[in-house]
Amino acid sequence: MPIEWVNETKEAPEISGASFHDRGQPPLAVLHLWPHRSLPKKGFVLFIAITFVLVLVPLLAVIGTPVLWGLLPFVLVALALMWALLQKNYRDGEILEELTLWSDRVTLIRRARRQPDQSWQANPYWVTVQLHEKAGPVEKYLTLKGAGREVELGAFLSSDERADLYLILADLLPRVAASAAPGHQPHA
Repeated sequence: MPIEWVNETKEAPEISGASFHDRGQPPLAVLHLWPHRSLPKKGFVLFIAITFVLVLVPLLAVIGTPVLWGLLPFVLVALALMWALLQKNYRDGEILEELTLWSDRVTLIRRARRQPDQSWQANPYWVTVQLHEKAGPVEKYLTLKGAGREVELGAFLSSDERADLYLILADLLPRVAASAAPGHQPHA
């Protein structure tokens, strides 16, 4: 699953007792989400190499003839185009969502290639996590609601991954909110 808890735990961090965030202290939890890559970089190179070899097999019949020189540029252009389009796909998929939890603030930042960062923050006491089974644009649409806005989380995750993340956040957010001191306002 393309999810990583940055605070060196494999799952949601343990938050117990009254812990209050002081300015400059590290967050209680940081979650990174990114799109799944079905073709890793090593697989990409192997795919291009195998495709090149398979495309050359039919050209073996025309080695030593002028037909080879007529077909070879088209084969090379096709391989170059495939390479370029797969590279563009990798670049366009460079999205990172970072959910940071402090006792007094929840921040979500979405970073996408060639787009300005999008950010949202709210007091964790008022934040609710919702999993819309059928009502959203996709199955199991995951949102965070707070500070007068509802923001989508993990749009690029599969429906099962969103459901798993919902269970983790539905357990974690109330514990984060409970650790905040009463009446405290989030940092600006």
